[in-house]
Amino acid sequence: MPFLIFDRSRLDLKPLTERVHDFHLSEVMDLEASVPEYDHPGLDHLAEKMVEAKERGAPVLILMGAHPIKNGLSRYFIDLMERGFPVHLAMNGAGPIHDFELALIGATTESVARYIREGQFGLWKETGLINDAIKAGYRDGLGMGEAIGRYIVENEFPFREISVLATAYRLGRPVTVHIGIGYDIIHEHPNCDGAALGATSYRDFLILAHTVSQLQGGVVLNIGSQVMGPEVFLKALAMARNVAHQEGRRIDQFSVGVFDMAPLPDTTKEPPKTEWAYYFRPLKTLLVRTVAGGGQSFYIRGDHRVTLPNLYKRVVRLEEGRKEK
Repeated sequence: MPFLIFDRSRLDLKPLTERVHDFHLSEVMDLEASVPEYDHPGLDHLAEKMVEAKERGAPVLILMGAHPIKNGLSRYFIDLMERGFPVHLAMNGAGPIHDFELALIGATTESVARYIREGQFGLWKETGLINDAIKAGYRDGLGMGEAIGRYIVENEFPFREISVLATAYRLGRPVTVHIGIGYDIIHEHPNCDGAALGATSYRDFLILAHTVSQLQGGVVLNIGSQVMGPEVFLKALAMARNVAHQEGRRIDQFSVGVFDMAPLPDTTKEPPKTEWAYYFRPLKTLLVRTVAGGGQSFYIRGDHRVTLPNLYKRVVRLEEGRKEK
């Protein structure tokens, strides 16, 4: 059937200067910010394994949604990369949008409740430039994360020093973006190209699968991603283990940290299907299934603006302590 499609040329895009922003550059946390102490044995273990991963060249894979950016944690990821940690950041499609807007105007995040009522949610001119970055990356054979990071750097965005993607591009570290078409506001825009979206994000998935193929002795952190992180990692791990099995290798010794706020039951075993927790993917997929037969996993429950800085401080303290010896 020749089904009708929406005519995007009729959309009214407004400039970001007319949007009320809920998050500003001043709210991005400083590395020395005072945060409440958070004690959990998993933090000590993960910090030690992150330092060991750096020493041996094993990856530190960080799976996350957009909230770590929106919660002002960018400087922690940036500093880990600057310190030479083998960080691979894997984001959902919203993460780069907030990173891009922060780098461009020093603000991000709109009120969905407010702007959806007037049909303006997501329809901001400058945000649509991300689609141009993706299309250019598609032409050049790049993944989506690298394409957006390159655009921020080459166009000298005024606040690019706070951009995770720009830092990764400058340092040659992978940031991969794993999308669902229709999930993100840039998909509303007239300049969105579905082929470019699919090709660049799929390339990023293959980049992720390669990182996972090197994961033995590494670390996986899942920060507030309840679907993308666990599901994308699961498929990449299946691919990596398939090839490793053929080569007589194993990928079964790595450490997992899940950072979230849900009050989970026993995180050492898979809940029955009759309980809600069975359908919380970070539990059954990351904390149980992927480390069965090897590795260790920890559930770090709490506000990311508390738990992540506490992990970071442990990593820095441990690494600097080893350098002094």
